[in-house]
Amino acid sequence: MTATASASTPVGRGLHRTLWGFQVFLGLFFIVASAGPKLAGEATAVQTFEDMGAATWFRYFIGLVELAGGVGLLVPRLAGPAAVGLVLLMVGAAFTQAVILHGGALVLTPVVLFGFLVFIAWGRLVRR
Repeated sequence: MTATASASTPVGRGLHRTLWGFQVFLGLFFIVASAGPKLAGEATAVQTFEDMGAATWFRYFIGLVELAGGVGLLVPRLAGPAAVGLVLLMVGAAFTQAVILHGGALVLTPVVLFGFLVFIAWGRLVRR
């Protein structure tokens, strides 16, 4: 092993651990805090979709997409594609918050999630 290869190993390991930390945190977030209320029919989630003028089936669809994405972040082979799918979902969420719901500061949540998910997608798909 050369000096260059051994010097870059901890960086790769550190990046791997950082990505896993984000994947576990965001995976659980999407499963529990995001998909859960939509699929369980929690009053605030129902009201948000009613304010958008969206049908009940759309709330369930978005909840299932978030659930699948959250689970995908926890599965090594699916983490990259799941992150890409959730990135696209966050684009839609930010647009919906900004344009349809006029959410003001609430737009920050999908924008921040977008950034973390892009990092995961980059790390899992580009930096293999």
